[in-house]
Amino acid sequence: MEIVTGRSFSQDFMDTLSVVMNQAAVREMGIREQEAVGTRLVSSNNFLNPGEEEQSVYTVVGVVQDFHFQSLHNVVSPLFLVHNQRSFTAGVDPLITIRLSSTDLQQTLAGMESLWTNFLPEMPFHNEFLDQQWSALYQKEENTQKVYSVFSLLTIFIACLGLLALAAYTVETRTKEIGVRKILGASTAGIIGLLSKDFLKLVILAIILATPVAWYIMREWLQVFACRVTLDWWVFAIAGVLALAIAFLTVSFQSVKAAIANPVKSLRSE
Repeated sequence: MEIVTGRSFSQDFMDTLSVVMNQAAVREMGIREQEAVGTRLVSSNNFLNPGEEEQSVYTVVGVVQDFHFQSLHNVVSPLFLVHNQRSFTAGVDPLITIRLSSTDLQQTLAGMESLWTNFLPEMPFHNEFLDQQWSALYQKEENTQKVYSVFSLLTIFIACLGLLALAAYTVETRTKEIGVRKILGASTAGIIGLLSKDFLKLVILAIILATPVAWYIMREWLQVFACRVTLDWWVFAIAGVLALAIAFLTVSFQSVKAAIANPVKSLRSE
């Protein structure tokens, strides 16, 4: 978190009733970031201790740069960070955020649970990891990714089987033509290009038809995110090149066999 103006919390100032707010909160209040520092906020009901009825006055000591503390489906909303030292258990469930080393993690958690039980025996100890909580925010997207990945691989596999069968059929029907061309001096690369170009033309046509559909579907899907990436042209270009490469490698398997075969044998066969 980067402080853009003012300061963060400090033990030197005993920041019991101090507030650090984000830029979104400053914009919501309609003031400049420099004006925010020193602003007093009155809470009619202490939000840190809901059981207390007296008013509390908080002073803004700094403004932090906007950062995502929710899913990217949401815009960065106003945020007020408060350093509360008065009551750890009054009115709300106690929560501590701790940065841990991955070394001897289980032993560290056991030690934390022991300390927790000593100080708060009436409250059960429960721990969660931030990366797991963050991943849960995108569980739907992760499940969708897995489903699309599986079906994409199946689609590519089936398409390759179809191309392989068509290439084998084409080579079989043009065996004598290939033999004559080789006798007349056609190179192996020329034969491969001859047999592959018709298939690659169809793949290029498929790419041209599929690209606008894919762009529209991706654009509509990205609308659910408040913060989203842009769809650059090179993403579709890479996908098209990969499709051509897969098709060419699939067809080349049969084309190379036909190109290196003995032309005399192909001309003798009936």
